[in-house]
Amino acid sequence: MKLTPIDKTRYRRHLNLVFVGCALVLAALSLAISQLLIRVFPSPDGGHFHWNLLGVVAGALILGGGLSRLRHHPFLAEVVYVWELKQQLNKISRKLRPIEAAARQGDRNAMLALQFSYAGSRQLWQLDDNTLVMDELAAKQAELDQLAGRHGLVLNADDYDPRLLERF
Repeated sequence: MKLTPIDKTRYRRHLNLVFVGCALVLAALSLAISQLLIRVFPSPDGGHFHWNLLGVVAGALILGGGLSRLRHHPFLAEVVYVWELKQQLNKISRKLRPIEAAARQGDRNAMLALQFSYAGSRQLWQLDDNTLVMDELAAKQAELDQLAGRHGLVLNADDYDPRLLERF
């Protein structure tokens, strides 16, 4: 995965529209499906919880399928990119201890994973206006830069490949 510059205002606008659209579509689908099920299979005791639950589950599945089919639409480009970036950063975070240990031993792949993680986190935090931990991130980046310098490595986040994580 390569880091890509994102227009923050466009990303925010599209993300908000996707959230609102998903909420409205889920509500409409859930209500329509559960009402249809209640009409087709009425309950004599008046309890329709299972039909309402089934309507929500079916609505969520239909919505998920629709989003999956639309994921390559240009309108969703930034939203999908950020979602995939978060997934990649989560994969690195789950293996952070072994990656950091290998980086301290001079492992170039571990340092590349950390470089990507720091650059990706910086981008996400700037998109979300989460600047509270930027100083901590800058300190970690400086530490990684010193470590790479000691081992004679030049790190570029664009050299990162998700397959590097397989051995950690």
